[in-house]
Order: sequence, then C-alpha cells, then structure tokens
Amino acid sequence: MKSFFTGRFDDYSIRHFQKDLLSGVIVGVIAIPLAMAFAIASGVKPEYGIYTACIAGILISLFGGSKYQIGGPTGAFVPILFGIVIAYGYTDLLLAGFLAGIILCLMAIFKIGSLIKFIPRPVTIGFTSGIAIIIFTGQIENFFGLTGLEKHEKFIDNMKEIIFHIDTMNFYSIGISILCLFVILLTPKLLPKVPGSLIGLIVTTIIATVFFSGNISTIGSTFGEIPSQLPHFRFPDITWERIQRLIVPAFVIAILGGIESLLSAVVADGMTNSKHNSNRELMGQGIANIITPLFGGIPATGAIARTATNIKSGATSPMSGIIHGIFVLLTLLILAPYASLIPLASMAPVLMIVAWNMSERKQFLHVLKMKSGDSLILLVTFLLTVFTSITIAVMVGLILAVVLFAKRMSNMLVVSKVLPDHTHKNEIVQSHVVNEAHNCPQISIYTIEGPLFFGAAQVFEQRIMDTIHYEPTVLILRMGKVPFIDSTGEANLKNIVNYYKKQGGILLLSGIVDDLKKSLKKSGLYDEIGEKYIFSRTGEAIDYAISEINHNKCLGCKHFAFHECNQLSHTGNLDKKESKLLEI
Repeated sequence: MKSFFTGRFDDYSIRHFQKDLLSGVIVGVIAIPLAMAFAIASGVKPEYGIYTACIAGILISLFGGSKYQIGGPTGAFVPILFGIVIAYGYTDLLLAGFLAGIILCLMAIFKIGSLIKFIPRPVTIGFTSGIAIIIFTGQIENFFGLTGLEKHEKFIDNMKEIIFHIDTMNFYSIGISILCLFVILLTPKLLPKVPGSLIGLIVTTIIATVFFSGNISTIGSTFGEIPSQLPHFRFPDITWERIQRLIVPAFVIAILGGIESLLSAVVADGMTNSKHNSNRELMGQGIANIITPLFGGIPATGAIARTATNIKSGATSPMSGIIHGIFVLLTLLILAPYASLIPLASMAPVLMIVAWNMSERKQFLHVLKMKSGDSLILLVTFLLTVFTSITIAVMVGLILAVVLFAKRMSNMLVVSKVLPDHTHKNEIVQSHVVNEAHNCPQISIYTIEGPLFFGAAQVFEQRIMDTIHYEPTVLILRMGKVPFIDSTGEANLKNIVNYYKKQGGILLLSGIVDDLKKSLKKSGLYDEIGEKYIFSRTGEAIDYAISEINHNKCLGCKHFAFHECNQLSHTGNLDKKESKLLEI
C-alpha cells in the first residue's frame, strides 16, 4: 500500500483529516460554479462539468503525482472542447477524452513527463493568454443577453455574430451580469475566505427568480433541468473511423492536459516546498480521463487556482482532493433543482473573471517589452491561438522557439585563430597575437568554443575554410571547449578532415572532452582522423606539428610564431634537445 500511494499517507492522523476536510469543502464550493461554467462554455450541459469535477477530481487525487493537486474541468480546455463539439458533437467529445486519457498514460509509461517541462515559457504564456481572450469574448453573448447567435469554431466568425446581433441585448441580463460582477469583486474585500463567484451566483439567482422570472435565460430554460442523480455508465462506441477522426483532437487534449497539470504541480511544489512525480502525475491524469468520459464527463486536468486554494486552506494530503470530489457529488444530488435556476447572465462574469485571472497579463507584457526572440514566439503563439487553433499555435510556437534557439546557439560558436603568447608566463594561446607579421605559414591553430550542432556546424566549417587563405601543412583544432557534437557537426568536421587529407596536409585535434571523444568513436570519425593525431594538450600537438612541417621552408622566416622558429629560421634544422614542449 505504501508503494501504491508513494508514502503520501504516512503518519496520517485525525488532525490531518480535519484539515483536509476543511480544505476539501472550501475547494468543492469553488469548484461547483466553475465546473458548470466551463461545461457551458465548452458547449455541453452544465451537469457534465459537475460529473467531471466529481469523478476526475477523486481519481486525479488518488493516482496523481502531487499531494495537493485538484483536478477537474479548466478554462484551458474550453476552445478545444468547444471546437470538437461544434465539429463532431458531444459523443465524439467523450471518445476524444477517452483517447486522450490513453495517450496520457502512454506518455507516463514512456516517461515523457520530464520533457513537457521544457516547453518554452513564451509558448505557454502565449496560448494561455489566447485562451483567456476566447473565454472572455465567448461570454459577451450571455453578459448582454443576446439571442439568435449561431456558434462557430472560428473566433472571427463568433465576433461577427455578436456584432450582427448586438441589437438583441437584454437589459435584464445586463443588470444581473453587472450585479454579479460587482458581488464577485466586492466579496473578497468583505469576506476574504468566501468564494465571490458562489455568493454572486446565489444573490443574482435569488433576485432574478423573484423579480425577473421569465425575462432572463437560465440554465434550466436553456439546457433543461440538472438531474439529481448519479451519472450513468456508458462505454463509447469505438470504431477505427472515429479513432482516425479524433486522434488529432485527442492528442491536443493530452498535450495541453499534461502541460496544465504539470504547471499546476510545479506551482504546488513552490507553495509547499514539496516535489511532485511528473510521470505519475501524467498517469493519474490519464486514468481520470479514461474513466470520466464513461460517465459523461468532459476532459479534465490539474486546476492551478483550485490547487493553490487547496494549499492555502490547509490541505495536507490527496485526501482533500478526494473530499472535494465527494462534496461536489453530494451537492449535485441535493441542490441540482436550485442550480437549474441560475441565470446564464450570472455565469458570464464568473468566466470573465476566470479569463482575466488566467491571462497572465503581467508576464505577457513583460516578455513583449523585451523585444527579443521570446517576444516574437509569444506574439505568434497568442495570435494563432485566437485566430486559428491552439494546435497550430503550439506547433508553430515550438518550431519557432527551436529555430530561434538554434540561431542563438550558432551565434555563440567562436572560431578564432590563435598562437602562443610568448609574453605570458604559461605561454597560453591567444588570438590577439596573430597578425600578418606573426603568423606561421605552415601551421594554423584554431580554438573552437561552443557546441557543434546542426545550427552551428555549417558556420564552423565555413569559418575554418574561409579564414585560411593559404594551404598550411598542419591544421590544429583546439576543441577543449566543445561540449558536444551532433551528426551534422560530425559531417562538417569530416568534410574538413577529408579536405586536408586530399591536400596532403595533416589535421590534429587537441583537448577533446570525454563525451566528445565518445561521440567521435561511435561515429567512426575518431579512427578516421587517427589516434596518433589526437592529443590531450595543445602543446603536444604543436610539438608534433613542428616535427612534421618542411623545415627548409622555415629558412629566413621572420614570423617567429613558436620558440623553435628562431633556430629553424637560421639553420632549417631543429635540435631535439633544444625543442621545448609547450605546456599549453
């Protein structure tokens, strides 16, 4: 049992349970209106959101990798789920969620959880802010009580619908929306521990029922009565044709769910000084999303705001998440008839506030003001999320991030021609000592600094070939500051090796690190260069190079690049006893 729960219930006591009970009830109270609101915004009945909060909330807490995670329907899913409902219908949404659960489990099995965290921050801020815009504008219809609108998948089409039907606004709805918004904003100042969204819904529902009955659309009048019963089990009709149609949406749900849940778990870690298990978290999310659609629930993930509230309320274990799910379920069974009376105009400000809070506006403006590559990634991801789809936005954002990263890394590559600095005590090689009067005609030494990967390998080869205006007998490449090399880098290095072999020259490597040596041996390039041409120190390589050059060409040379040059310039011969091994 300990291994199953990974020790999360060790030394659990009644005192811990009391804290979890309180935090679970508080989060449950917050989750109820949000669950209904997210379901409605996703184009499905409100009870499906409640089913999701119950079932997924319990399963994510049981099987997830974070002690404090609260799972359920979230705003991040709204554009995706709404698009699936518009394009395929509710039953296909359930199957897409089921398939997404399987994908999440596979991601956990193959330990992809640790990779998701490497998604660049500008990409996550971009699509999160884009989702916030979609959610916010999607509630304009209910805020103003507009009628006759046709739902579309595209943002621009929905905006056109609002403009064309603005003359159908209902002033009763506007009044209720403004009142609910006012209560939501005022409640935290007067009653900090009471969720403003719940108070706003209760107050405006009572007022609308008593004074404006029949004049405002409600959950019941729009979606029918919310049933006061447990959801029914139904296994989806799985066919190959449906799988082919829904695999891409399912994959998007899985990726976004994985990102959102791990971001939430990281937030929880920061608030509690704990550490979540990312792959176990994906497994918990996968199990929840496989089972929840069998009872009519929509896709779920970790909810950052509810998780933070759970921690602030004193949660000590996953039991608080389980209690939260049970509380939502009991509320459904007892209070469902009253929930049907909630005006849609009251739900609009709830979702608008959620969109405002999830927009990450401060981070958005901060990255945008940097006017860097990250700013471009952010803006492109944001605009594509709003005007196309989150699938395209994330793909383009990631590709753009990789391209810009490769460009930055290629700019970090330094290829400089060097010679020993005789004025320095240790005679280290320096680039500033190389000039027309001080440059060996037969030996060229280059220092390579930076990774030799696909983004920099071509630059590396060009700089080596372009900066050599003559054919030196020996080329020494100092590679002690090359941390790694990929297949492209190896190919470009091989081109240089082959070139010098064809010219009858000798290429020497010095100072290569162990990882680089392993890569060269694995590719066969190490043997192709020849072990006798690979040295641990540059001084050894220089000593070997001087022994291989044509000493007759040294007669009369005035460059004096090395200590040995003084003797070679006068005699053309080198006395081995006087040869000095440079310790460089």
